[in-house]
Amino acid sequence: MAMFYVYVLYNEQTKELYKGFTKNLKLRFEQHLHRQVKSTKGWTSIELIYYEACRNVGDARTREKYFKTYYGIMYLKKRLKSYFT
Repeated sequence: MAMFYVYVLYNEQTKELYKGFTKNLKLRFEQHLHRQVKSTKGWTSIELIYYEACRNVGDARTREKYFKTYYGIMYLKKRLKSYFT
């Protein structure tokens, strides 16, 4: 069964978070590292700091949209509290 991944990238220099989803997490992360993704092309340092696996694409899209909301950002900051301190 195929899995879909919701992931969060972090740019240490600008303190920005990027949230996305993909079917192939390893390939997508490599695309980010090689500056092949428009949204993170200007980032000089990219770190994968969080991901979740979902069984279907609808759940992954819903979760990604949630992470982009105020409450989703608060969830991530709370979930990754030790990472940011």
